[in-house]
Amino acid sequence: MEKHKESFGRLLEIMDELRAKCPWDKKQTLESLRTLTIEETFELADAIVDDDLEEIKKELGDLLLHIVFYAKIGSEKNAFDISDVIESINKKLIYRHPHIFSDTKVQDAKEVEENWEKLKLTEKGGNKSVLEGVPRSLPALIKAYRIQDKVRGVGFDWDEKEQVWDKVAEEFNELQVELKENPESVEAEQEFGDLFFSLINAARLYGINPENALEKTNLKFIKRFAYLEDKTLKQGIDLKEMPLVEMEKIWQEAKKND
Repeated sequence: MEKHKESFGRLLEIMDELRAKCPWDKKQTLESLRTLTIEETFELADAIVDDDLEEIKKELGDLLLHIVFYAKIGSEKNAFDISDVIESINKKLIYRHPHIFSDTKVQDAKEVEENWEKLKLTEKGGNKSVLEGVPRSLPALIKAYRIQDKVRGVGFDWDEKEQVWDKVAEEFNELQVELKENPESVEAEQEFGDLFFSLINAARLYGINPENALEKTNLKFIKRFAYLEDKTLKQGIDLKEMPLVEMEKIWQEAKKND
């Protein structure tokens, strides 16, 4: 614990010095740091996908720097400092884990999540609506998952997870009809959205994170397509000149190498 205190204290000292002496650090604001923080978060996400523990360590450090930076600016505005930030999360964790710090009983992780959402709604100064806590800037796929997860916390969900497939089929059929009748209409776009939303809901009900699932498919496709490009390059063939049937043969080779 003493080692942690020493390292964190040193970081705060470095931040104070940078803010006072570095031209770049001196000019930063809450707004200017926002996009950089988003970038750092995605870099951490990449490191996690790659299971690169060394890189994860570095990216966590970058994010920690941003937290300290925001707290430093907050203290300059006499709004909050790093102690306020830490104490805020301490209080939240204790309050939202009554099964640990009080006498509430829970059966499993699902019940913990449900209690968490209910407690959020009762907190003083907390969210008045179930969905107010979903960030507007979230990517659409992640936002859909969080919306569904949050409403589940107050009981708005299928009684049986198998029921979701009827909804997926319904949305798929509606999309097919719309694409046949009005392929470039706003309604067709909306039906695509409805189908995506129902598929994300299905993934959630079956314990699959749709963002992680889609990213794994992205990486798999990139790997196979790189194989296709490399194979054609070695043969001196331009992909644009290769018939699709020939591409498919090499694609099947790439699949065997997964």
